[in-house]
Amino acid sequence: MKTMRRALDWSRSLLHRLLGETAPQPGRRSFARVLAAVSGSLLGLLVLPRWSRAEDEEEEPSGPREGDFKRRWGMVIDLDTCTACGACAVACKTENNVPFTGRDPLREATAIQWMTLLPGELQDEAFGVESFTFPLPCLHCEDPPCTKVCPVGATYQTEEGITAQIFDRCIGCRYCQVACPYSRRYFNWGEPQWPESYRNFLNPDVSTRPKGVVEKCTFCHQRTRDVREEARVAGEVLEDEAFRSLPACAEACPANSIVFGDLLDEKSEVRRLSRSSRAVRLLESLGTEPKVWYLGRDRREDT
Repeated sequence: MKTMRRALDWSRSLLHRLLGETAPQPGRRSFARVLAAVSGSLLGLLVLPRWSRAEDEEEEPSGPREGDFKRRWGMVIDLDTCTACGACAVACKTENNVPFTGRDPLREATAIQWMTLLPGELQDEAFGVESFTFPLPCLHCEDPPCTKVCPVGATYQTEEGITAQIFDRCIGCRYCQVACPYSRRYFNWGEPQWPESYRNFLNPDVSTRPKGVVEKCTFCHQRTRDVREEARVAGEVLEDEAFRSLPACAEACPANSIVFGDLLDEKSEVRRLSRSSRAVRLLESLGTEPKVWYLGRDRREDT
């Protein structure tokens, strides 16, 4: 008991020295309350941090985690297996809340399509001209012209190579729409509208775009973000299989014609396919270096 009283007297003297005050007479209630609070704080400083540090050290995962390094996203579309069923275009609209434009003749040619099915032709020596249809998303160029003309920085390239768009910053000048050589940007001419029965199915992970802004394909970055964040929290590094069918268009393709992944991963399928002898890129002579490759329909070129 005497030892405890001496410790209390010492603590009281030290406290008032620090505060530059004269120590009051012992036994005052105010001092007892202050001393109890200070004692509790001192105990917390001396003891609790040790337990917290120990717990942190036990929970901290070892080794690299998802997000500790950068990736470079790309896509390969195999035209030999693509059946032009349109599932990729429908899935893209559903996933990214792409609005309907209706059948009003006044709205003709204003349809918004992040993933478009376009007709094409191939010259074959044996069969002549062969018609086909191919999917066309944003090509996420390595050197995108659209980002260079935006006066407000609403469109930019992320560290991982995605040509992104900040819809709330866009002023609707449409310079990016004009600069894109692939016509992969769309202007919202009116307020987005959906049937009442469809509103409950809007994706909460993707913001709807207002009238007067430009919008485009994002490689479904919200899906990539979510799966990588879960892996980062779990202390894991995702393998290539986790990304191959991650975008909505790739997931919906019944023929698995669309492959997505990290171009920097030497073991990834998208990197292997992009180096195929059948792999070509649209308007490569422009120097935009698109990160979407198409595989030709003649598999004899693989031999």
